[in-house]
Amino acid sequence: MTATPLLASLLPLVDDLSRELPEAERFRRLLGALRELVPCDASALLRLEGPELVPLAVDGLSLDTLGRRFRVADHPRFAALLASDGPTLFPADSPLPDPYDGLVTAEPHLDVHDCMGCPLNVDGQPWGLVTLDALDTGRFGEADLDTLRAFASLAGATVAASDRMRGLERAAEREHARAEGFRLAAGQAPARRLTGLSPAFRRLESDIATVAHSDLTVLIRGETGTGKELVAQAIHAASARADRPLIAVNCAALPEQLLESELFGHVRGAFSGATVDRRGKFELADHGTLFLDEVADLSLGAQAALLRVMQSGQLQRVGSDREHHVDVRIIAASNRDLADEVRAGRCRADFYHRLSVFPLVVPALRERGQDVLLLAGGFLEENRRRLGLTGIRLSNEAQALLPGWTWPGNVRELEHTLGRACLKAFARSGHARVLVIERDDLDLAPVAAAPATVATAAPRDVDALPLRTAMALYERQRIEEALAQHGGNWAAAARALGMDRANLRRSAARLGLA
Repeated sequence: MTATPLLASLLPLVDDLSRELPEAERFRRLLGALRELVPCDASALLRLEGPELVPLAVDGLSLDTLGRRFRVADHPRFAALLASDGPTLFPADSPLPDPYDGLVTAEPHLDVHDCMGCPLNVDGQPWGLVTLDALDTGRFGEADLDTLRAFASLAGATVAASDRMRGLERAAEREHARAEGFRLAAGQAPARRLTGLSPAFRRLESDIATVAHSDLTVLIRGETGTGKELVAQAIHAASARADRPLIAVNCAALPEQLLESELFGHVRGAFSGATVDRRGKFELADHGTLFLDEVADLSLGAQAALLRVMQSGQLQRVGSDREHHVDVRIIAASNRDLADEVRAGRCRADFYHRLSVFPLVVPALRERGQDVLLLAGGFLEENRRRLGLTGIRLSNEAQALLPGWTWPGNVRELEHTLGRACLKAFARSGHARVLVIERDDLDLAPVAAAPATVATAAPRDVDALPLRTAMALYERQRIEEALAQHGGNWAAAARALGMDRANLRRSAARLGLA
C-alpha cells in the first residue's frame, strides 16, 4: 500500500484523538480503519488485564467473543504475539491453535487459516493486541506486516487517549485490582465481573458508579439469579473500602437461634458448644463492607437487633456486657419488594428505611437483549478451561435461541444451561478438542411452557414428555405455587410443602428458580 492511501485511512483516526467519543465507538472506528487497510474476515482489539486478554471490540467475530476472557497461558498464539516486538504472521501450517477457530461469522464451521497480529504498547508497557484473521490460506503477506506495523503506532495512541479519557473508571479498576490481589493472596478464586452492553445494564453500571464512592447503605433488588452478589462486589471493589474485607451473609440460611452469634459473635460459655470467644460477621467486616443477602428472610426480632448496630455501630457479643464499635458499610439484597413486606407486616418500617438509602435494581436477563450472548461467551470460556479443550462455540441456531428465551432463572439459569450443554456436546463429540454447542444441547424447548400450561395441559401432552422432564415441570409448578401463596416466604413455602427450607432452596436452584 502506498503512503497516500495509508495516510487517507489513518487521518480520520488522528482526528478522533482530539474528540470525545464513547470507548466502544472509538475502538469500532479503529478496527474499521484496519480492515480498510488490510482486508480480512475478522479483526479484534484485546486489552491485557493481568494474565488475561479481554476483547474490547471485534469485527467479523461472533458477539459472544466479547464476553470471553482469554487466559494468555491457554493460548500460545496470543503469548507469541505479546512476546514479539512487532507484527507477527503465523504460517498456515502453524501447530499453534487459533483462539478464533469457529468464531468467524463469515463461515463459523471453518478454521482460521491465516492469522497475524501485533502487540500494542502504551508508555513503553504492553497494553494488548490487535489481531487479523482470514479463512483463506495466503491472504496476508509481508506488505501487510509493514502496514500493520505503521497502524500499530497510531492504534497505541488511540488506546492511550481512550485510557486517559476514562479517568475515574481506571481509578475504579485499580481499586478493584487491589481488592483482587488481596483475594488472590488469600487463596481465593478471582471474582466474576459484571458484563453487558444493553441500555438496562448501562443504567445499572451508572448506578453502581454513582453510589460506590460513598458510604451510603445500598438495597439491591432483583429477581433470583440476576447477579445481585456480583453487584455488591462491584460496589465494594470501586469503594474506598476495597482493600478491606467484603463479608457476605446469606440471611436465608441462618437459623434463628444462631443468628445473633453469627452476626455479632459470642464469648466462651455463652451457650452450649461455645468453647472459645468468636468474632461475628460485623467485626470481621470492620472498616469494610457487610453484604446481607436475602435480607427479607430475617425475622422481625433479627431486624430489630440489626437496626441497633446499623444506627450506632455498637454491638455486644452474645454472653458479653462489653460493647464493641464497628465501622461497617451495609449492602443488602432481596428478590422481594421490602415495601410490600412492610405492608404485609413481615418487615419493620424503620429497618426498611435504614436499608433503602440508595435502592438499586438489577435487570432481569430477559430485559438485557443481546447481553445474553456476552454472558454466554464468558461461561463457555470457563467450561473450555474446565474441560481442557481448545475451543467451544455456539452454532448459529443456538446463538439465535438464547436471546429470545425468557430465562426465568436469569443468569444463573444461563450458566447451568450452558454447563449442561457443554457436557452433552463433549460426550456426543467423542471428547473432541473443539466443541460446537447445538440447539438441542441447550435443551430449552421442553421447559418453554409456563407452569400454568403444564397444569392445564391434557394428560396425553404431559405423558408425551420424558419422565424426568415431566417430573421437573411438576416440581417447579408446586414450588412456584407455594411461593406465590406465601408471598415469596421460603420458610412458609417449605412448611406448606412438608420440606426443610434448605432442601427447598436446593431444589429451587436445580430448577432455575433460586
